[in-house]
Amino acid sequence: MSVKKITLDNGIRILTYRMPHIRSASMGVWVNVGARDETEDQNGLSHFIEHMIFKGTTRRSAFQIAKEFDAIGGHTNAFTAMENTCYHARLMDTHLGTMVDILSDIFLNSVFDPLEIEHERPVIFQEIGMMEDSPEELIHLLSDRAHWGQNSLGRSILGTRENVKNFTSQNIKDYFHRFYQPDRIIISAAGSLKHDQFVDLIRPAFESLPPGKDLPERITPQAHSQIDMHDKDIEQVHICIVTKGLPVSDPRRYAFSLMNTILGGNMSSRLFQEIRERRGLAYSVYSFISPYIDTGAFGLYAGVERRNVNATIELIRVEIKKLKNQTVTLIELNNAKDYTIGNLMLASESSDNQMVRLAQNEIHFKKFLPLEEIVAHIMAITPDDIHALAIDLFQNPPITLTMLGPVKDLNPIAEDLYV
Repeated sequence: MSVKKITLDNGIRILTYRMPHIRSASMGVWVNVGARDETEDQNGLSHFIEHMIFKGTTRRSAFQIAKEFDAIGGHTNAFTAMENTCYHARLMDTHLGTMVDILSDIFLNSVFDPLEIEHERPVIFQEIGMMEDSPEELIHLLSDRAHWGQNSLGRSILGTRENVKNFTSQNIKDYFHRFYQPDRIIISAAGSLKHDQFVDLIRPAFESLPPGKDLPERITPQAHSQIDMHDKDIEQVHICIVTKGLPVSDPRRYAFSLMNTILGGNMSSRLFQEIRERRGLAYSVYSFISPYIDTGAFGLYAGVERRNVNATIELIRVEIKKLKNQTVTLIELNNAKDYTIGNLMLASESSDNQMVRLAQNEIHFKKFLPLEEIVAHIMAITPDDIHALAIDLFQNPPITLTMLGPVKDLNPIAEDLYV
């Protein structure tokens, strides 16, 4: 098997996936920590750390980090999510040792210089401003806030301006050392590499990290039902409806993914065809899944003119009702299966995507799920499976309807949305 795994004495897991037919190699240092693990006062710290990791170590300045990556033609980046953070890079296999050295250095030896922190604050303010200036992004934050309430899942990954303004170097160091513990760290690599060689490169730097202490448990939130209106002088009304979903490891996740594809996951989906193609009510309309380790959400989005809000909501209600009251056709289901499997197969040719799969499988399932196994599960789904799931998810669930735009004095028809 191409996937290999080793666990260091301190708990750090190293996983590799060899792809001998390509010349690139991708590596990610993952931490099973994200915005969800923050208190309200800490909100934004995980994301701030993601920025500061690239701003200088005991060995390299921020400019040297950027210059050394550019010099080898490498692509490096990082992202913060609700439940994990990843620092990753991709380059030619001939530069594997350099990639490991730089990523290890920034992860283990960042100094979080107070001067660099001051330089980075306005950058993050700009990032927050960009999100707020994009209604389609902002509506999802507002919707999460309405749906999850005071739980950390309802906060912005970017944090608040007030928090970002007040974070200090000591705040960052304290949070980093508390949460970036070995048993939460996974190093995954995929592409043109050999497991033993990669482990030999990684082990000396990471095996010296001492085991950490117990961390607070994540609190499973209670979802809320409400209509949340935000008046803003823009052209469209952005509609986001969020309701019950599934945890990321729920056995019904394959049926859930196919149901999402059929309802609003691609251009041939029911919502796209009905709302955009047949009626021309929206340019952008889709459904989406937000899974977490212990809970999840299912959502629907559309951006429409104010006068078309209630008509759009009614069309969404009709399509949800169809899923509850009728089984999907075999043609629809088979098309969704082909679409899903095709995307999986295309993604499998990328070392970046395989690196991500390695880490996420380890985080959520503690093992690697071969594509053949996933495809078999997808192919086994029946129309009755999707029908049963729709009945369960849409049977009097908590529902939030969030709208952003010229909504003053607008009265949305949201009662009995999923009846």
